[in-house]
Amino acid sequence: MTRHAASLRPDLARIAGWIADGSRVLDLGCGDGTLLAHLRDAQQASIVGVEISDQHVIECARKGVNVIQQNLEDGLALFEDGRFDTVVLSQTLQAVHNTERILLEMARVGREGIVSFPNFGHWTHGLSILRGHMPVTGQMPYQWYNTPNIHLCTLKDFEALAAKLGLRILARATFADAHEISWLPGWRSTLAVYRFASPAGRGTKAA
Repeated sequence: MTRHAASLRPDLARIAGWIADGSRVLDLGCGDGTLLAHLRDAQQASIVGVEISDQHVIECARKGVNVIQQNLEDGLALFEDGRFDTVVLSQTLQAVHNTERILLEMARVGREGIVSFPNFGHWTHGLSILRGHMPVTGQMPYQWYNTPNIHLCTLKDFEALAAKLGLRILARATFADAHEISWLPGWRSTLAVYRFASPAGRGTKAA
């Protein structure tokens, strides 16, 4: 964790701690630009964000964050291979339709990728299903009929997909609410954060 990261949400602070000072960073689904503004100001990063929400784009502009308004489902064709040191996809993977494509594109345009997502393996989710209902939690606060989350997974699910795509997992952090945990993360964590690279440090272009 960087010395300036205390003001960030714990998962974003962990992400910032994995990014070297002076890095070129692309944040996909960058929200209001909080992470990027921190990386620029505290870690002298060269930053670019991609965001679809009009309100979030305005908030990024107010922070002076360089942001491109685009739907991630359209891909990352505007970025050349290996342009970034790190590509971040924070709490958005579960809402992307083509999961494999976005991960391969992250590996193509960046030397490393960082993704975070709700852990569907948390013990309360299983309990909810046993009771006959889809889980509704702080990390997944939507009802089944209005949720943007279309691809929920567990830690092992993601690790299996990463292996299939040839992405090397470099580090993992797991959180229970605002606290980072290490004991029984598959059952106890509500949020997982992974850092990965392709075998050659750069992925291949997605079809």
